Amino acid sequence: MRILVTGGAGFLGSHLCERLLTEGHDVICLDNFFTGSKDNIIHLMDNHRFELVRHDIVEPILLEVDRIYNLACPASPVHYQYNPVKTLKTSVMGAINMLGMAKRVKARILQASTSEVYGDPQVHPQTEAYWGNVNPIGIRSCYDEGKRVAETLMMDYHRQNKVDIRLIRIFNTYGPRMAEHDGRVVSNFILQALRNEDITVYGDGSQTRSFCYVSDLVEGMCRMMECDDFTGPVNLGNPVENTILEFAEKIITITGSKSKVIFSPLPQDDPKQRRPDISLAGERLGWKPQVELDAGLARTAEYFAGRIGKG
Repeated sequence: MRILVTGGAGFLGSHLCERLLTEGHDVICLDNFFTGSKDNIIHLMDNHRFELVRHDIVEPILLEVDRIYNLACPASPVHYQYNPVKTLKTSVMGAINMLGMAKRVKARILQASTSEVYGDPQVHPQTEAYWGNVNPIGIRSCYDEGKRVAETLMMDYHRQNKVDIRLIRIFNTYGPRMAEHDGRVVSNFILQALRNEDITVYGDGSQTRSFCYVSDLVEGMCRMMECDDFTGPVNLGNPVENTILEFAEKIITITGSKSKVIFSPLPQDDPKQRRPDISLAGERLGWKPQVELDAGLARTAEYFAGRIGKG
């Protein structure tokens, strides 16, 4: 098939492009390089089935494709709060443009939504039936509400125009090719540990997260895209829950670091608990994560150690 991946030069998008190429598909990687990097896809450039298009999905584009993975959007607080209006436009106008394309060429489209649609959840673990607890005027809302509107657009295009849609809600994902300075807990902690710097834990470290390795996430995305008669939404993430303090201590052990943990105030609207209920993914996709946290963190630390060495 001919497959479009928006945000294809990003962390997750580059791994998806790689996977699709190994399956023999023609892949169009579309990216404006706001948070994506050519370093992430340089190893794909010699593949004759791979095509790179520099474009911002806020602007319309005409392409002929069979599948669309819509991943384009800054996904870490540092980046999406840098230009919140742009972030919102990317989610909303980008979804409108990609849905218009899907409608025109009769392509199936998968929207990469997020666990952030649940906000600071009052239900734990989070199921797809939970409507969320989002602050619509907070500093994170450009991302949270943008993704919620994108989901609304997907469902309305599906109901009104019969567009073939798939909706996934991605929980915390990590692995090689994460951006070094995106402010996410995995990259922050690993880089601080590798440099033997103090590891900054926000709040008292009792807040929880569940971390899914990137190859597991990509497997879930591909299964969802090729699953017939199921629009979703479906949660994709790892249900194994760790406190942030436990996570910091685990990284110190894995990297052999001399770092110490220090504490800073918790940012506004930072979720206290985040853990997916993935029973629906298991039932409909036959999917569950395979990579254990220690193994995934070791691979990720090895990647960042190489990046620091290059610098």
